[in-house]
Amino acid sequence: MAKGVKKIKITKGLYYPKMSVLGQRITIKPDQWVYFGVDDWLPGTTAEDKKKELIWMRQSSDKQVIVAQLPSANGYKLMIPKRICGSYHYYIEASLSGVRDKKNATGLYVKGWCEPKIISSKWTLQRGSSNSIKNNKKDKYIAYGQTVYLNLLTEGLNGNILTIELWNQQLAKDDKKIFVYNNVQVIDGEVNLKIDNTYAWMAAVNRITDVEEFYIKVKDDASKTYIKDNLGDDLHAIYLNVKNKVSSTNVNVSQNQTPTKVYKPDVSTVRYEPCKFEFIKITETGKKEGKADNTTVDVFDNGKGLKNISAPQEHIQRTIFFKFDSTIIDKDGEAVLNNILKFLLEHKGATISLSGYACVIGKQNYNKSLSQRRADVVKKFFGDGGLDRSRITASGKGEVDPTDDKMGRDNIKYRNEESYENNRRVDISFVFNAHNAQTISYEVVAPTVSTKKELIIDVVGFDTKICFRDSKNKHKKEIYMVDVGQTIDSGDTRQTFDKPSFPYKVYSNLSRFNAAPLAYIWPMATNPNQFHLHVHSCRYFSSEKTTPVLIKAYPDIKWTLEFSFNFSNAAAYTHGNLPEYSRQNPLPDDVKDITREMRKAQSKAVSSGKESARLKNSPEMLTKFGLKLQAEWDGGAQKTDYGGEFAEKLRRILGIFIRYKEIADRVKGTLGGAVMKSSSKPPFMFEVESPSLSTSVSWYLERGAGDYDKQISTVGTLNFKADPLVGANFVIDLLAVGSRMHPFVAAFVAGLQGTLALANGGITLEAKFYGQFSVDFKALEINTLNGGIKGGNLDLGAKLGLKILLKVSASVVLKGFSAKPLIEINVTGQFDAYFSAKLSIDSEEKKGLYVKPFVGFSGLIVTFEVEIVIRGIKTTRKFGNENDPFLKADIDDLPKFYLT
Repeated sequence: MAKGVKKIKITKGLYYPKMSVLGQRITIKPDQWVYFGVDDWLPGTTAEDKKKELIWMRQSSDKQVIVAQLPSANGYKLMIPKRICGSYHYYIEASLSGVRDKKNATGLYVKGWCEPKIISSKWTLQRGSSNSIKNNKKDKYIAYGQTVYLNLLTEGLNGNILTIELWNQQLAKDDKKIFVYNNVQVIDGEVNLKIDNTYAWMAAVNRITDVEEFYIKVKDDASKTYIKDNLGDDLHAIYLNVKNKVSSTNVNVSQNQTPTKVYKPDVSTVRYEPCKFEFIKITETGKKEGKADNTTVDVFDNGKGLKNISAPQEHIQRTIFFKFDSTIIDKDGEAVLNNILKFLLEHKGATISLSGYACVIGKQNYNKSLSQRRADVVKKFFGDGGLDRSRITASGKGEVDPTDDKMGRDNIKYRNEESYENNRRVDISFVFNAHNAQTISYEVVAPTVSTKKELIIDVVGFDTKICFRDSKNKHKKEIYMVDVGQTIDSGDTRQTFDKPSFPYKVYSNLSRFNAAPLAYIWPMATNPNQFHLHVHSCRYFSSEKTTPVLIKAYPDIKWTLEFSFNFSNAAAYTHGNLPEYSRQNPLPDDVKDITREMRKAQSKAVSSGKESARLKNSPEMLTKFGLKLQAEWDGGAQKTDYGGEFAEKLRRILGIFIRYKEIADRVKGTLGGAVMKSSSKPPFMFEVESPSLSTSVSWYLERGAGDYDKQISTVGTLNFKADPLVGANFVIDLLAVGSRMHPFVAAFVAGLQGTLALANGGITLEAKFYGQFSVDFKALEINTLNGGIKGGNLDLGAKLGLKILLKVSASVVLKGFSAKPLIEINVTGQFDAYFSAKLSIDSEEKKGLYVKPFVGFSGLIVTFEVEIVIRGIKTTRKFGNENDPFLKADIDDLPKFYLT
């Protein structure tokens, strides 16, 4: 029972139903892909057969020549440009065996249709010349009898028959039709008419002048209409200038000499050589959170995305042999010719030369004829197989080293049977444009040589059985890796693999036992170790000198830099005298600690040079400044910290902050010095807060994603917080201000303070105006490969507020008893309110960076705390509305503003 394709159909794409007969003829729309698939199978076709690759053939309309052939298991696609739209049909057929079905109509006739047009027209003196001789200046012309060529490029007219009318432009009267050229065929959308009878034009011109102007009109024989150009004009090739002069009296018949298509080397990335491999996949093995975490990358996928594809020429020669005095192709010869035919049908760039030979037995003239017949029978085999015969040259070479004597008598005494058999042959030779693409680079992050990282490499669809090179240069089905290291040298090791899937371990140049991590501070800038993957075939990587895949192994080192500066609890600049510390109002413990540390550090400072002097004056800077650099590599097994190496750099950085403090101290000495000496102390204090900074930066190498999956990138993660970056406080002693404003208030305050003093107490009433600006980067990730920023946001915040503080204290001491108070009472009341604003900068995957504003009011926050100590037993009560402030308001629904 027969098996194979019974019928094909159109499966996708635009076509004209009214111009089509489904199952027979399809007229498709131009410049767009139309897809074809199997409509029905012959009854003997099995389910396994239907999964196999089909050979799709686009043939000439007479089904004699295969224009293009393609093996495919997923159907066939065709695009017809406007240039070859017209009445010409292609015949598309699919075959399971690769042999055309010449008896049954299993295929479809397909053509394209678009509006007929003349795209360009020109006159030339040589066939195929780009130099047109038509112009309006009349400084280029021909003589009557001179041969000219008319070239037309068309759309929608391929295969049509045209009538070309020659017209002579007349002055003061209608133009005259001079000559008509009939049955002009459009071939591949082009007309090249050789005109040898320009002498005949002369007799048809009325009242001939010194220079006459000629043009043409083109009529489509099928529609009987004149064809227009893109501007809607039906006059073409304007103008051919002919001088009143005769160069020849020839009146030869004109010929349509549309040239035979000259095939260019096929350097497309889509190739179908049977000597090929189809996929290369690399799987990186790894673990994440104790579980397997493998990543597979398609390094090579049937040539997609290959760059700089070259087409070096390779000379291919094959031979088939004949029996004595025979021109019959035997089974071995037929197998060789079928393989060559399949190759040639898929490679338009090759022109075939057939050379026939005969042995010396017999007359030399007879053997010359026999060798020609052998070459002709091979040409017929190729032609019957669909190969364009115009691509084939066949010649009979006769005997090899003929032995006939001068009288023409056969002399074979120095020959043997082996040489006879070798000379009964036809040599098939052609130049093949090979396919050699640029090396594919694959980057990987790997540990040291003592640990290594395992890759699983898969080469899919590798087959070199039908390699068209000669036996000496034939591609081997061989896969091997070369461990190059840093440079190609004699120490490179080579490992060959028999199976298409195999493990291979790679490593970076960072040594576990001789580690110098500082040399890898920016790991992407180091020289990677190189591993060359060699797998060669006619398809895509034909030259063994080219490495198909270059694996680059970079170190898996990860760096973390931590920086902090937190000089809290002490202002960088202070002016004024608030609060006034005394026995009743002692130094807070944290200030005592800072002062103690300052004096301790000062006593140890070395006074040498300007920098040492600065450090001596500001030793507290060192106690509040931290810098740490850590390296981690070899899968996290190796770690090291750096500190001493950066001592000098640390001091340079500290110098910036020290100079900042020096300026503050100078201002303080200038503004505060005179005031402090005065008996009249100002009732205010102004502070500039020191910044509180903390930063963590890490950078490491990581595999890219999406379009970058063959590359690695440097990924940096940044966390930075400055709270505050800039801050300032202005504190007013409200009691002192009130006292100076009015005598009555002064008397009241003095009386109140005197009364509380008798009770061993005091009172403080202050108003504090404050403002801060802060910066907060949260887990901001920057990728050097795609320039992407993700995974974090930036907050810029500002705060302005007012805080009023009231403190009242008193105690009762019984005379004659212990000095310890019998009762102590401390009352603290605080009123706080502030406005805050924040800009949050973040990103969304599709819309990009945006800014989100936020405005808030803390509301009125009132707190009271009462502390009573009776004979050493303390009782504290706290009242307030911190959890539910009055008039609190946050505005968080403001719109986002996108920056990209």
